[in-house]
Amino acid sequence: MPQTVKLAAFLVANQLDIKGIKTLLDSKPLADTSSELFYGFGGERYLYYFNFGVLVFAGYTEDEMKLAINAVQAQQRNSVKQWLRDELEVDVQEGKEIVFDFAKLKLDKIDQKVIRIAMFNLAQSVALDHYHVVTENLLDEVKGFSKQLEATGKLKISRKNMMRFLGRALNTQNDIAENIYIFDAPDQVWDDEYLDKLHQGLIKHFDLHVRFSEIEYTLRIIDDNLSVFREIINQRESNLLEIIIIILILVEVFDLFITKLLKLT
Repeated sequence: MPQTVKLAAFLVANQLDIKGIKTLLDSKPLADTSSELFYGFGGERYLYYFNFGVLVFAGYTEDEMKLAINAVQAQQRNSVKQWLRDELEVDVQEGKEIVFDFAKLKLDKIDQKVIRIAMFNLAQSVALDHYHVVTENLLDEVKGFSKQLEATGKLKISRKNMMRFLGRALNTQNDIAENIYIFDAPDQVWDDEYLDKLHQGLIKHFDLHVRFSEIEYTLRIIDDNLSVFREIINQRESNLLEIIIIILILVEVFDLFITKLLKLT
């Protein structure tokens, strides 16, 4: 194994078809689940696929990574316009304790398990980058509705569009719950103190808990605002229904009045 290994993670889509990728590649994966595929190739190169749209490379050149991403373009669902990228350099120094530096990990040994844990956490990091962007965009839209309400005293959005927006927010929450595993240790760290120490160190290095909490807090703000907006829309529709009922009653009264008037004449 080389003394320095460069890892690069790319989020290229909202989802990857793991089964489709598996049938596409001739090599047998080192690890295979419904949500992940982990491959090892010659020259100490590794490639990790995640169903939430992330590929992580170890020991690949820039051109090789681009080719590998384009090779699974048909298996990408809702591809993103601009790939998100995160990197980590793993440096092996004999007798060195696990040390985390800026975009660099220093340790005394490196093997397939170490590489996999590092790639796993790097994938979580770039996925959080993606969800941060998504939730911030949702929050910006919510702020737009709030400013509109402040300026005009009215919420100019239909119930259908509001429900569609609510659906987007809920789907984002569901995606995060399904794809972010920072609170569950990967199977490979069980019964291995060194790997568990590495895993916990990487979580702190990438600030995964803090970043996840920030996204969670943003989603709570969005949810609170949407609750208020739903009440306003429901009240608006209730008022409209009352107006319609009043109009129908007036029509009925007017019709009765006309009928009686005609009988008198």
